[in-house]
Amino acid sequence: MSNPENQISDRQLAAAIDHTLIDATASRERVRQVCREAVDFGFHTVCVNPRWVPLVAEQLHNTKVKVGSVVSLPLGADSTKVKVAQAKDVIFAGADEIDMMADLAAIIEGDSRYMSNQVQAVLRICRSMRPPVVLKVIIESAALTQQQKVFACQILDACRVDFIKTSTGLHPAGGGTIEDVKLIKQAALNCKIKAAGGIRTARQALEMLQAGAERIGTSSGVQIINDFKEVKAAQKTGNNVEG
Repeated sequence: MSNPENQISDRQLAAAIDHTLIDATASRERVRQVCREAVDFGFHTVCVNPRWVPLVAEQLHNTKVKVGSVVSLPLGADSTKVKVAQAKDVIFAGADEIDMMADLAAIIEGDSRYMSNQVQAVLRICRSMRPPVVLKVIIESAALTQQQKVFACQILDACRVDFIKTSTGLHPAGGGTIEDVKLIKQAALNCKIKAAGGIRTARQALEMLQAGAERIGTSSGVQIINDFKEVKAAQKTGNNVEG
């Protein structure tokens, strides 16, 4: 089997990355730095806490990089009314994409009505925008059983959210796995997949993409691309030596 590094360029890999900074202690200069990195490396999105959305929108104006933010992170336990208000707030501040934490209690208890109604309420706001705002819903896969993951995926698939995201990266149970990505791909045919949580190397990112993810959420985007370039360079040198 060929190496995954040979099937994708560094620009293509970067374009699949949501360059993430959700550290509560992040400074204004660090946010600006992340924006500069996103433009320089060609990342898809810069994802930040709501308070930084106006700054990121300003920094990324007239670039190809999208503005992303989060709703109800990390617990997902806010009421529907609050989640809708948060979504409106970040959209009006300049967000092109939203990562919203699902209500885990609804998933664990199998409350399909509550979960569906909540997701649809936020999705309506996203769809009403021109252009529509991308909605990614996080299921915190490491904290769920197989049955609960399938249940969540089926609800989100029926709602037709844009992405199902594996993890916040903040839960003690851990982040997303290749198995989770494969499960989501099978259980939610109408949704794309964002893998997140503990992805820090090029190999991890590539394996997630090979498993079916279309987007990678990570705070290690620069490290991943530099790692990827080093591997490619080593392979090229090795091939030249062999030749």
